[in-house]
Amino acid sequence: MLQETPRLQETPRQILSEQGLDLLFREARTHNRWLPRPVTEAQLRSLYALSRMPPTGNNISPQRIVFVVSAEAKERLRRGLKPGNVDKTMAAPVTAVLGIDSRFFDHLELLAPHAVDRRAAYLADPELATRAAFRNATLQGAYLLMAARALGLDCGPMSGFLHDVVDEEFFPGGAVKSNFLINIGYGDPSGVKPRAARFDFDETCRIL
Repeated sequence: MLQETPRLQETPRQILSEQGLDLLFREARTHNRWLPRPVTEAQLRSLYALSRMPPTGNNISPQRIVFVVSAEAKERLRRGLKPGNVDKTMAAPVTAVLGIDSRFFDHLELLAPHAVDRRAAYLADPELATRAAFRNATLQGAYLLMAARALGLDCGPMSGFLHDVVDEEFFPGGAVKSNFLINIGYGDPSGVKPRAARFDFDETCRIL
């Protein structure tokens, strides 16, 4: 007589609370005004430690970050900002300058020992390397924003700046190029604009 195979008990999957979903998505907003409350180095280190954990392709992790905090560094950044972004960026406790390392494949032995042979492919096809770097660094920028929200910080991402000026100031040498900026701190709710429309599921999605 065949014995019945015992069923494995499924461990219930944890999901975020409604409050957590509000914090990350539904109530989170882009901030343009900032409260005079500093963000500490310990907070920035915790932010990075959290944001580095989600996936990138083959773990290549091409994002590089300069956290602009000091008055001197802010003045260097000011040179590269477009006029509409100057005041809010100067007022933000921190601006994360997010860069893309075009030589990400030099670190495959550490980050992706299973994929070290990909280095030759990236060297042979610069366009392939550029696409991989841009795609994965941009993913990492989104992870950084969500990690900041999870840690109780507000964000104001933006792309209104002169890339060549910012690269000269913060990424000398040419291997790293700027992607976008995120102002980080404690937002002043009075500066939040009404939420714009979002597409409904059926407008942008298909299930096949």
